[in-house]
Amino acid sequence: MRWTGKIRLLFLAPAVIWVLAFTVFPLGYSLYLAFYKIEQKVEVKREKQPMLDAEGKPMLDDAGQPRTKNVVIKDQVNIATFIGIDNFKRMFGDPQVGEAIRVTLLFVLIAVPLELALGFLLAILFNQHLFGRPVLRAAMILPIFATPLAVGYTFFTIFYEVGGPLAWTGIPFLSNPTGALFSVILVDIWQWTPFCFLVFLAALQGVPEELYEAARVDGASPWDMLREIMLPLLVPTIIIVLLLRFAESLKLFDIPFSMTGGGPGVATQPFSLLAFRTGLRFFDLGYASAMAYALLIVVMVIITLFFRRLRVNYG
Repeated sequence: MRWTGKIRLLFLAPAVIWVLAFTVFPLGYSLYLAFYKIEQKVEVKREKQPMLDAEGKPMLDDAGQPRTKNVVIKDQVNIATFIGIDNFKRMFGDPQVGEAIRVTLLFVLIAVPLELALGFLLAILFNQHLFGRPVLRAAMILPIFATPLAVGYTFFTIFYEVGGPLAWTGIPFLSNPTGALFSVILVDIWQWTPFCFLVFLAALQGVPEELYEAARVDGASPWDMLREIMLPLLVPTIIIVLLLRFAESLKLFDIPFSMTGGGPGVATQPFSLLAFRTGLRFFDLGYASAMAYALLIVVMVIITLFFRRLRVNYG
């Protein structure tokens, strides 16, 4: 191998190590855990240890023998028991899973269509000749760059019902189950509508101006241009944005975790947050891994079907 090839491998090595360490290994290990029941037990042992004085020397009894004391040693041990697909079967009868799926579906079916609709309308507006359009466009996309956890904590402060900026309204933004879910959806729409807007705006600006001019010559109204020119040309882009937002919404975690903690009760606990709590709070790692893989399989199947359909229609 020439030295240029060795240099190339040297530069690729960090990326390969990163993928293996933080993607391939966690995926493989979590799949292994999904078929096991992980139990944490505490083993208690009693040992005799010599008693030491202030100088660290053994203390002696009257007979000149070292004095000892009984010490209790507790060791936490993880016991893995192979149970096959029982973790996956368990999900079908778990009421918490059913409630988490309901919350996730409500979020996806409300937030994603609204984000796409608002993003598309804003893209049409900003595709016109507006005063200060570059500045307004830059301001519009700022929420994308905010960390979801920080966004959640910020809106928790805004919606806080005792002393928050909106406390005067008397609206139970966080204490009412319906209000809390609405608040989480509202925050997600605030953060991710600019993403849809940005993609749609780029797609609209790629439409040839000659098409609009020809439509105007033929006497087409703005509604006709929207229906006959914009929408047909933007269908592939709309589908791609829909897929991206759909997949991300199914994995919803950051905003409800930081904003409501899944509450009140489990009113805003999506499937991802339930899997997180099951694994890292209740230490049922096998069941949590099965939940995570079930979500991964569902997302992969849906996206594969969408892309296959997209390839058939526009390939």
